[in-house]
Amino acid sequence: MTFLQRLDSDESFRKEQFPCLQDDRVFLAHAAIATVPKVVVDAMAEYNRASSTGELDYSELLIDRMNQARKSAAGIIGANAQEIALLGPTSLGLSLVANGIDFEPGDEVICYQDDYPANVYPWMDLERSHQTKTVFLKPDRPGEITPDLVADAISERTRLIALASCHFLTGYRIDVDSIGRRIRETSDRALFCLDAIQTVGAYPTTVEHVDFLSADSHKWMLGPMSAGIFYVSEKHLENLRPALLGAFNVKSTNFITRDRVEFENGARRYEPGVLNVQGILGMETAIKLLNETVGIDAVSSRLNELKELLVRRLLERDFEILGEASGANSSAITSVTHPDRDLIGDLYRKLLEKNVVTSFRPDRSGTPIIRFSHHFYNNEKDLDRVFEAIERAI
Repeated sequence: MTFLQRLDSDESFRKEQFPCLQDDRVFLAHAAIATVPKVVVDAMAEYNRASSTGELDYSELLIDRMNQARKSAAGIIGANAQEIALLGPTSLGLSLVANGIDFEPGDEVICYQDDYPANVYPWMDLERSHQTKTVFLKPDRPGEITPDLVADAISERTRLIALASCHFLTGYRIDVDSIGRRIRETSDRALFCLDAIQTVGAYPTTVEHVDFLSADSHKWMLGPMSAGIFYVSEKHLENLRPALLGAFNVKSTNFITRDRVEFENGARRYEPGVLNVQGILGMETAIKLLNETVGIDAVSSRLNELKELLVRRLLERDFEILGEASGANSSAITSVTHPDRDLIGDLYRKLLEKNVVTSFRPDRSGTPIIRFSHHFYNNEKDLDRVFEAIERAI
């Protein structure tokens, strides 16, 4: 019996492995800050225990265990371990890209203004610091960034395209590989940076056509906050200048300062100081659960099945679905509004009163939106609970 099959057949086991389900809670806010499973709690608790008793071998922990964590992180995105820095949050990795590329005045950075702010502000600020130009994509519908839209925006001055793998509100999941290929075909100098926090852990994510990727673990990876993955393609390790320097990313034998700056090998050159070891151990455990115990293909298949059920039942009750309701560009993010705009805010609060956790996210125009974001351990009974609460509320 697989782990997923046991979750489906044994409710007590499901609640044991995912404590957020206790007290009859239905948690559907993984696109915000996910709750962590028991195995992650246990891994972090063991670190705390050993730290409190003085049992930790810090040499083994900071070298061997962190190298293993890099391998696990690399495995979930199809990278090599030397291309991984263990850094969170997502905004840190994005800012390292913004401050590590040698931009020239007049260089253009393509991004999407209605993306999550962490993937907009670093590029906007380059106008001040490097006299670049920010080019905002204008999709026909919110979040729908297509290969053609990106290719049409590229000019001879384009230096970087910075996109999210999935829009945080509409749930539109971009075709990363197709966009990456189009960038290569269209420009010989444009780089591709990906904010992948809304897909890593939920859907297969590969970096074959990506230059840089950043993703914290606190959403779909089911890990803690401020533990994450920062990927730099091997071909850019010598070109992306480390913007932060310290005793850990500059070679300093026995922590004795040398007479010149020489960076560590691989992506470790972007890790300036002591890592968030406790969080990284939790993240690694979560990655192994998703990538090895369950399998990302099984995770994404389950997410799609639940998405179909959720969307169908929402449409039956006159909710309006933002973004793709199905297909290759859909995701486990389902954001809804309603013809009765006043209903949404009240419904969010009433769902919370019934122990159904979602997210309330108004858009740029102020339209109130409820965002559902389920994960693989949720099931149809959880959705039944959601609609029982909805029926009582509307």
